[in-house]
Amino acid sequence: MEGRDLDERLLGYAVRIVKVMEALPGTLAGRRIADQLLRSGVSVGAHYEEAQGAESRSDFVHKLQLALKDLRESFY
Repeated sequence: MEGRDLDERLLGYAVRIVKVMEALPGTLAGRRIADQLLRSGVSVGAHYEEAQGAESRSDFVHKLQLALKDLRESFY
């Protein structure tokens, strides 16, 4: 994997999340699911980018763990 490949893939993931979110119905349940999906799906890339500027190895690992947590949440 090249150096910046993962951040490009995560950006593509966020774009796909937005498309799925926009396709959900405008019902109360659809809006709530869309909101949660948007927050968890888009934040994966943000956590990854934050990890790139980590102050220590443990900070880096912690920020990647947050990204993984949000990735799992959006997958669910």
